[in-house]
Amino acid sequence: MGTIETVLAWSVPGGTLLMVAVGGYELRQHRRRKRAGTPVTATYVNEFTAMFYGSKRMELDHRDSVSLMAEDDAEGAPPNHGVDLDRGVVVLRRDDQP
Repeated sequence: MGTIETVLAWSVPGGTLLMVAVGGYELRQHRRRKRAGTPVTATYVNEFTAMFYGSKRMELDHRDSVSLMAEDDAEGAPPNHGVDLDRGVVVLRRDDQP
């Protein structure tokens, strides 16, 4: 067996063992609270799956676009103002009044 065949034959098992080793390291770091964010192994698995399934690529792109969107739920009336949409009334309070 030549060098190229050997590399190709060991690429999947070697990648799997490497992913397990990196996953164990990330789990240990996560328990120590030294690292935040998306683990490298999760990104690897997602990208590897997206290579074979087009729908996974669309899901990952959708996740990225949703994470960049601003959350409009918090952009309502300020907490010191009362807005009653049913009656069409807005109550404004001064800062010196409770």
